[in-house]
Amino acid sequence: MKSALACLLFLATCVAVQAQTAPSQAELRIYAGLHDAAARGDAAEIEQLIKDGERPNLQDSRSRTPLHVAAFFKRHDAARVLLKLGANPNALEIDRYDIVTIASVANDLEMLKIAIEGGGSARNITSRYDGTALIAAAHLGHAEVVKMLIAAKAPLNHVNNLGWTALMESIVLGNGGKNHTDTLKALVEAGADVNIADKQGTTPLQHARRRGYVEMARVLEQAGGR
Repeated sequence: MKSALACLLFLATCVAVQAQTAPSQAELRIYAGLHDAAARGDAAEIEQLIKDGERPNLQDSRSRTPLHVAAFFKRHDAARVLLKLGANPNALEIDRYDIVTIASVANDLEMLKIAIEGGGSARNITSRYDGTALIAAAHLGHAEVVKMLIAAKAPLNHVNNLGWTALMESIVLGNGGKNHTDTLKALVEAGADVNIADKQGTTPLQHARRRGYVEMARVLEQAGGR
């Protein structure tokens, strides 16, 4: 059982890191119109192209819209213009990522703010793991992103198809350091359920203790963890 769990953790970590696919150099070379302008961050050209009739939600071969491209390359002004002119803030690309999740994984607080203010939902179910932006951010220990998503009403106790909540991922896919501990604290303070166990019946507190994450264990104990 332990080796199977270790294998699951390893695979989940490796695949999650590689799950989002930004446009490659080969794709960038063949981009035209809005996709090209978004990749370069040319807000004025985006505005002109849409004025001339180009559709803001046109997709590339991996179902990325120009807004996805702007999010991947942290083109904030381009994203603002696209949203103002009709881009769908909740569109999913081929791997089922929206711009809220893309910004959350990149720890791009400015893009996340733009996405949420532009109508992006922190409640979307995204990725091949049937997860959320909150789970992805907690996995990576992006504490400030987690706080912003909590404020945007992200579902605190959503369980993905690995059997993990955001709180659980901050432990089992974290390193026990300050960033992941701050992430855990933010989730606990927001009211996340500290006793939702994984598929093997192991609770967050049990995982924290087994890993020697003393501060995390203390936080969970004080919140009623078992």
